[in-house]
Amino acid sequence: MEKAELPTTVFPSSCGDVPYERLGFLGFISEDLRCAVERDPAATSKFSVITTYSGLHALWAHHFEHWIWKKGFKGLARFLAQITRFFTGVEIHPGAVIGRRVFIDHGMGVVIGETSVIGDDVTIYHNVTLGGTSLQKVKRHPTIEPCVVIGAGAKVLGDISVGAHSRIGANSVVVKDVPPQSVVVGVPGQIILRSEKLVGKTTDLDHSRLPDAIVSNLKEIIARMEIVEEKLDLHTPHSSRVHLANGDYWEYEEGSDFSI
Repeated sequence: MEKAELPTTVFPSSCGDVPYERLGFLGFISEDLRCAVERDPAATSKFSVITTYSGLHALWAHHFEHWIWKKGFKGLARFLAQITRFFTGVEIHPGAVIGRRVFIDHGMGVVIGETSVIGDDVTIYHNVTLGGTSLQKVKRHPTIEPCVVIGAGAKVLGDISVGAHSRIGANSVVVKDVPPQSVVVGVPGQIILRSEKLVGKTTDLDHSRLPDAIVSNLKEIIARMEIVEEKLDLHTPHSSRVHLANGDYWEYEEGSDFSI
């Protein structure tokens, strides 16, 4: 299925802070090496990145395979993509459109479907799936806007858009559009709009800041119920042996246990 390359109206160049500059293949490699060193503290040198980072190897191979795909040699492009998957553990359909300075960390288990569109400065961790949800030959895979971080094991499914500067939590399942500047956690993914606005090529890699909207609202409901019971002078015993303790973890009452 033919489809347009990265639309500039959807993906402003470099997230809006640097004029878009056309580069050759070696220029793409240089950019990717630089962004890998910036985003991965384990990267000791550009030499170590170019020799050991399978995620980047898969992306470089994909650029060539995608070029072949656009020239009409789709069978050859698919064959080469399977060879790349064998050596890197990363499966990228040659029809997928991928922007610049995309970084796939670790890489193993990443699957990117045919009609996926990925903007500039996106970071993807291992076991991520950008999957389709239709049997029709239409746009059926996600569109990832610039500067998005997709955590390990996350699944983004269907013809949906993930807005710029959003962060998808590890193992989240995203099945609906995500506005820009959002955090998504849970199954199915709960979208939490952020008050902090990010601009430019800023990439938010702080994976510990993943709020739990359900627990936060449950704590508020429990607190309000306690106030109401106190005002009505009610002292009803709790029927459940498990309760939400300090630290936002669930705790069994003293003297009880559970079995699997």
